[in-house]
Amino acid sequence: MRPALQAEWSKLRTVAGPSWLLLATIVATVALSAFALAAERYANDGAGVDLTKLSLTGIYLGQAIVAILGVLVIGGEYSYGMVRITLTAMPRRWTILAAKAAVVGAVVAAAGSIAVLGALLAGRLILPGHGFTAAHGYALLSLARGPTLRAAVGSVLYLALIALLSLGVATAVRSSAAAIGVVLGLLYLFPIIAAVVPYPHWQRHLQQLAPVTAGLAIQATVNVRSLPISPWAGLGVLAAWAAAALLVGGLALEMRDA
Repeated sequence: MRPALQAEWSKLRTVAGPSWLLLATIVATVALSAFALAAERYANDGAGVDLTKLSLTGIYLGQAIVAILGVLVIGGEYSYGMVRITLTAMPRRWTILAAKAAVVGAVVAAAGSIAVLGALLAGRLILPGHGFTAAHGYALLSLARGPTLRAAVGSVLYLALIALLSLGVATAVRSSAAAIGVVLGLLYLFPIIAAVVPYPHWQRHLQQLAPVTAGLAIQATVNVRSLPISPWAGLGVLAAWAAAALLVGGLALEMRDA
């Protein structure tokens, strides 16, 4: 396993694309969060605003970049035929996929940690100036607060799981364009379909199954009991999606020729 990890790490750090995508994840996440924070103003209407979730708005954009990274890690090898060299050097295909998953998950978690911390820092700096102060019942954002820490850690895990889901899908379909289409459909189209279903019972079930609406429940720190699914259970649903995608991708990699 160690040689496979070293090989995958060498591939990732010697190619410019992944590094730029990781940087773009950080910048896009923090920038969108800052934009959302700047647009929010305190209104004395009795409605509590989830400041933590608001500060993490940028995850909605960052996840798309992370998804592209997860796809290109193996999709690029299929596109250029490099996968044959990889399989010749390391015939154990499950080991290759496991190494890719470990490396991708680790680097995305690292970049995600920076992005999440930057977004929460933006919230801490911007929100008080927009009326979200202790006088109005809003405390400064702090990781010392349990729900905020859970949302922060969960958001990092969310991004890592999105990358693993994308890696699994790309391994199964072997086309970068098709894999990106499938993953972005799951991330952005599935929630829209769930939202327009006219039956509340089925709508709630779809929200519990959708990787985005279930996974991002981890960010909620206000009115948690009204969510379609609890925070950690929702992240578990996303983990199941990622595990299933990797399993299907691994089986496809094992049974098909390069």
